[in-house]
Amino acid sequence: MSQATPKYLDDAFAKVCEELLAMFIRKHKDYGKDNILDTGELGIAFRVNDKLKRLQHIHSSGKTPSNESIDETWVDIAVYAVIAVLLRNGQFKKLNLNPKV
Repeated sequence: MSQATPKYLDDAFAKVCEELLAMFIRKHKDYGKDNILDTGELGIAFRVNDKLKRLQHIHSSGKTPSNESIDETWVDIAVYAVIAVLLRNGQFKKLNLNPKV
């Protein structure tokens, strides 16, 4: 997809999904599967809760985040949601990244 500003909502959604996939691949290469498989869906829920608490703190304090942007935090939450779906349907455990990525 081009870097141009999307003209349609579905194109904008697809662009964000591309960002989710890119973040998932980067982080999965760093972390692997064990951190998710060790704690399962409950672990994902705790990680999402940490991200939500971070957003709550940033918004209530009015401070600008110094490490991870607010957008990155939302992308992280979305990635965790997709991982949870893949975990629940068994794909996260049995599938691996394409070696070409």
